[in-house]
Amino acid sequence: MAKPALENAVQSLFSKGFLPYQVLNVADLGCSSGSEAFSVMETVIQNVKIKCKELNCQIPEFQFYLNDLTGNDFNTLFRGSSNFTEKYSDLHCFVMGSPGSFHGRLFPKNTMHLIYSSYAIQWLSKGQEGFPLNKGKMYISDTSPPVVKEAYLAQFQEDFGFFLKCRSQEMIQNGRVFLIFHGRVSEEHTTKETCVGWEPLTEAIVELVSQKLDSFDAPDYVPSLQEVKDIVGKEGSFEIELLETFPIEIGDKGILE
Repeated sequence: MAKPALENAVQSLFSKGFLPYQVLNVADLGCSSGSEAFSVMETVIQNVKIKCKELNCQIPEFQFYLNDLTGNDFNTLFRGSSNFTEKYSDLHCFVMGSPGSFHGRLFPKNTMHLIYSSYAIQWLSKGQEGFPLNKGKMYISDTSPPVVKEAYLAQFQEDFGFFLKCRSQEMIQNGRVFLIFHGRVSEEHTTKETCVGWEPLTEAIVELVSQKLDSFDAPDYVPSLQEVKDIVGKEGSFEIELLETFPIEIGDKGILE
């Protein structure tokens, strides 16, 4: 559902007077170890080829940086890269791992053209450990006091703001950051689409470690549209070119935005 928007973002890089690129630097933050990373790279290449043909210019070399935490299974990820490199053997495509947290700088200044991330930004840099006010729960719930919601929002504001600051230093002028993450349309924190997964997981864990559950809260926050706009505006490095929500079917449990 988000692919057309990504395609537009890639092609828009070639409409700002920066041609010709010799090397196009692209990063996938939170790439994990599955095939999705290669799908993103293919989308980038295909749309660069379309735009270069349209503008009658040479296709640049591609440098793809696959980022995730140091514990990610990079071995599995790169074993799957052979099919990708063979498919695009007529182009100069270079793929490398970039381990580390995106809650900090990852790349040199003014080097990145496109940064992509899917379902990673909602994960916080740290959980609310030692925060016993959220009794019997591991996430924001109907029974959570307001201070729990405030603590989650404050941590997300800090993390997302710093994420944007770091990316702004790494991007070329008029580069593109394309983010997909779990968000919410409602201003309420405890709607079904926001808490899906956490409530049944809490119920399962409480059967095992009820005495320990009060000391842990999941490091995940589902922001509202307005919260995202506020943080981007306050940090000031980026302009929002497109902000859309996509309802995702999740069986009989409801809708995930």
